[in-house]
Order: sequence, then structure tokens, then C-alpha cells
Amino acid sequence: MKAVAWLKENLFNGWFNSLLTLVTGWLLFVVTKGVLVWAFEEGRWSVVPENMRLLMTGSYPPEQVWRLWTVVAIILFSGGLQYAVRAQGRPPWWMWAGVLVAFAVSFPVVFPATRFFLLVAMLSLPVGIVVGANVSRRWVDWAALLALVAVFLLLWGNTDRLGGFAFTLMLTVLASVFAFPLGLLLALGRTGKWPVFRTLSILYIELIRGVPLITVLFLSYYMVPLFLPASWEVPTLFSIVVGFSMFAAAYLAEYVRGGIQGVHKGQYEAAWALGLSGSQSARYIILPQAIRSVIPALIGQLIAIFKDTSLVYILGLFDLLFMAITVARNPKYLGTEREVLLFIAFVYFVGAALMSYASRRLERAMGLGSR
Repeated sequence: MKAVAWLKENLFNGWFNSLLTLVTGWLLFVVTKGVLVWAFEEGRWSVVPENMRLLMTGSYPPEQVWRLWTVVAIILFSGGLQYAVRAQGRPPWWMWAGVLVAFAVSFPVVFPATRFFLLVAMLSLPVGIVVGANVSRRWVDWAALLALVAVFLLLWGNTDRLGGFAFTLMLTVLASVFAFPLGLLLALGRTGKWPVFRTLSILYIELIRGVPLITVLFLSYYMVPLFLPASWEVPTLFSIVVGFSMFAAAYLAEYVRGGIQGVHKGQYEAAWALGLSGSQSARYIILPQAIRSVIPALIGQLIAIFKDTSLVYILGLFDLLFMAITVARNPKYLGTEREVLLFIAFVYFVGAALMSYASRRLERAMGLGSR
């Protein structure tokens, strides 16, 4: 009955609105009819499950895939801890249901060992939220540091054959982890009183923001090895992470600078009255308020990093887009470009939607966006 009442109130609350609703519905049907017929009758969707391992991990050795699943579980568990501490929330019911549904759907299309790893990885997020709601923030911060070290140890020396969604995910996580502290330092440098640091921060931010991302990626891809000893074998993932981190940090710095400038002058005066030093004022008074006010922009930049990882396809790196195109060019699967590209579009959409949802929950928990 609520649905009927909503329809009457919003779509059929007058002859003109009703006519507009019917015409719009007819146009949508005409436009999407061909797509729906193709999707349900002509689409060769078997190309996705038959190449799932290639799309997810590329040519990564099967006997080493446990490393990737462990990294994913660590990242999701650590993300759950951070979410619980900052949003003061518990995992919603649909998260537990989603684990069961995803496990059931994947049952006929993945190997038994993969089913086990998938279940553990997906449970890591809600379990991390539960644990984070019952421990102190200090322990959560230490857990984040340990998680970063564990990820490096698991991936070190095993990234050259990493590809597919695993490469995209690792690139997104590592670039975000390094870009955020660098962006904070740049924001503090640009708003600080030290002329040298302020000038260097301004030059860096304006220079990076004035150069296309793909140019920064090319430069990092070819120039990062020049700054290291010739005997070192620099993983390609490391070089690309440097480029993404440098680029994203410039934008994050501007978002944080806007938040810092939005903090009322009285907050600075209160910090001085309490006898806090400049670093203590920034850490305990200014930055928490500044970051709190720009959370939507920060999450938007993280989503942009996640989507922009597809640009490494131009460099010939084995990300999700590259593996999708490789599958579509296989003689056995010629003509399946639409199916494969729609699948990776769905993957990107789900990832961006989850980050957006976490952002909205965090904003509500912190009292943002409400009066």
C-alpha cells in the first residue's frame, strides 16, 4: 500500500504528471528494449565465468593466489576497523546477507578452494566492523600500520605477474594510503607560516594539478627507477603507485586546505589559550575539524583514484580493463566485447557505490548533512 501511495503522490498526482509519467515510461521502454533483448537472449555471458580467474588475478601463479586473498581479507578487515571507530556503527543486516548471497552465487562458477577464500575475504569486512566497535582507537591505528606492513610482505617480489581486478584493487589501496598523508603535509605546508615550505607546497600543488594524470603516470613509470640504485629491481606496481599518489595528493591537499580555512579563528585562539603548540593544535584541534568538513570531497577523490586506475591500460599494464580486452580478443570469444566491458563496468560501479555508501554513513555518524 505504501508503494501505491507513493506512486499516486509522486507520479500520478494530476493529469499532466500522469501523462508525463506514461510518455517517459514508453520512451524508456523503446530505448532499452533492444538492450534488454540482447542481454537476456543474445548475450554470451558465459565468457565471464569461464575467464573469471584471468579477470580477477591475471597471469598470477595459481599456487600463489592465496597471497592475494589474504591481502584482500586484511584490507577489508582493516577498513572495517576504521569504519567502526569513525562512524561508530555496526555492520548492517544486508552486509551479512550479501556475504551469503555472493557465496551462493559464486558456488557453481568458482573452484572449491576459491569459494573458501571468497567467504573468508567477504566476512572480513563485517567482522572487522564488529571488532572495531569493541576496541579502542589506539589499537585500531596500530592494526592499520600492521596491516600495511603485512600487505607489503605478502606482495613483495610477487607483483610482476599481478593483473586483473587484483592489480586495480592493490593500486587503489596503496595509492590512497600514500596520497592521504602526503596531501595533509602539503595542506599544512601551504597554510603554514614557513615561507620555504609554503612556497614549495604551492609549486608542487599547482604543477601537479596543471599536468594530465596520464603524463604523471608515464613520468613515474620511466623515471622512478632512475632515483633508485641500478641493482634494484623496481616493481612496476611501485612505480605506478608513486605517480598516482603524487597526483592524488595535490588534489587532497586543496580539499584539506579548504577545510582548514573553514575552521573558525576562535578555535585557533582556544588552542593558544590552552598552551598547545602549533603541531598539537593542528593534530588535535584544526585537522579533525577540517577533515570532518571535507569528507565528501575526500571520498570523491578516492573514488576517482579507483576509476582512474583504468588509465594504466595505456601503459600496457595488466589491470582489469587490459584483461577484459585481452579476453575479448581471444579467437574463442570474438564478439563478446560488450559482455566483458559491461561486466567490468558493473565491478567499477559496485566498488564506487560501496565507497559512496560508506561516506554517507560516516557523514551521518558525524552529524554532517543534517540540521
